[in-house]
Amino acid sequence: MDKKLRIAVLFGGRSGEHEVSLMSAKSVVSALDPDKYEITQIGISKDGVWLTGENILEEMSKDQIENKDLNQVVIIPDQYHNRIWEIQNIKSTPSLFPVTNVDVVFPVLHGTFGEDGTIQGLLELADLAYVGAGVTGSAVGMDKGIFKDVMRANNIPTTPSVIVLRGEIHKNIENVINQAEAVGPYPLFVKPANLGSSVGITKCNNKADLGEGLMEAAIYDRRVLIERGVNAREIEVSVLGNDVPMASVPGEVLPSREFYSYESKYIDGTSGLRIPAPLPARISENIQQMAITAYKAIDCAGMARVDFFVEKGTDDIYLNEINTIPGFTSISMYPKLWEASGLSFPQLVDRLVELAIERKNDRDNTERNFRRLP
Repeated sequence: MDKKLRIAVLFGGRSGEHEVSLMSAKSVVSALDPDKYEITQIGISKDGVWLTGENILEEMSKDQIENKDLNQVVIIPDQYHNRIWEIQNIKSTPSLFPVTNVDVVFPVLHGTFGEDGTIQGLLELADLAYVGAGVTGSAVGMDKGIFKDVMRANNIPTTPSVIVLRGEIHKNIENVINQAEAVGPYPLFVKPANLGSSVGITKCNNKADLGEGLMEAAIYDRRVLIERGVNAREIEVSVLGNDVPMASVPGEVLPSREFYSYESKYIDGTSGLRIPAPLPARISENIQQMAITAYKAIDCAGMARVDFFVEKGTDDIYLNEINTIPGFTSISMYPKLWEASGLSFPQLVDRLVELAIERKNDRDNTERNFRRLP
C-alpha cells in the first residue's frame, strides 16, 4: 500500500468568518479519506493562537478550548523542515519539538488572515504545498475594490463602485455619503472590502441607511466598498484547476431576505439554491467563460467560486466577486455545483490535494539563483 499523504487542515482564524471556517472544516475533514491521508487538525483561535490536540475542531466549535489538553504549534518559514512544530515550555524557556511532517496544507480559513495571501505567504516561505490560490491570487481576490479594477482592465463588466477609507468615514462622513450617492441611485450596497460570507454588508435604501452601513462596514475593514445595487438574479459558478481551469454548471441563489445575508446563509438556512440555474444556454456559457477569464486574470489556482448578477429585464451580466477559499459547509454552493457537474465531495477534495502538489512541483521548477549567460 502507498504511503499516506500527510495533510494539515487549518481552520478558525482571526477574521469575522471564524465560525464559518469551523463549519467548512468539519465538511472537509469528513471528506478526506483516512485510508489515503494522515490528517492533522490545527485550529487557530480568535486571538491567533495555533492549537492541535484531540477533538480540537469539536472543542473550538463549542468555544471550549480553555483548560483543554491542547498543544500550541507553529509552522516556521524554513524550507528544509516541512513540519508542524510544538511550542513547549512557552512560559519559561520556549523550545520547538517536531509534531509531524507535512506533505500538503489545506487552509480552510475564510476572510482576513487566511484567504487574503497572508497564510499563503507563510506557506511559500516554508516551501510547503498548499491547497488554493497563491499570494497574488488570494490578495487580489480578497480585496473587492482591487478585484473590480482588474476585472475592468480585462473588459469584464462589473457594477459601478467606489472605495473609501475608514479614516475618511470617521473624519467626514457627509463627504463620503456624497461620493457614494454619485455612484448611482439607491439602493446602494456597502461592504468591507476584505471580508466574505456577507459579514458587515448593508443594503442601503436611503441616506440614513447609508450612514449606518458605512459605520458598520468600517468596523471590519479600513477599506470600504460602495456599489450600485442591481435588480438581478444571483448566479454562482465553481472553478477548479491550475493553469487550465474548468467551470461547473451555474447555480442560482434564491435569497429569503433582501439579499444573501450571513443569517440566511448560515443561521436560519432559509435561502434556496437552484442547481443548475435555469438560464438560456448562451448566458450559462458566457458566465462560465467569464469565470475562467477572471480566474486566470488574478492568477488563481486550485479553486474559486465566482459570483455574478444577471440583471432582470435585460439579462446583462455583471461579475460581482471571486472567493478563493469558498465555503465548504453542508449547504455551500461550491461543492454542490461540482456534485451537480459529476464530481462528488470526496473526489473534489482529492482533486484539490492533487492540484496543490501540482502547483508546488511547478514552483520547484523556478530557478532561484541568477545564472549569467556566457
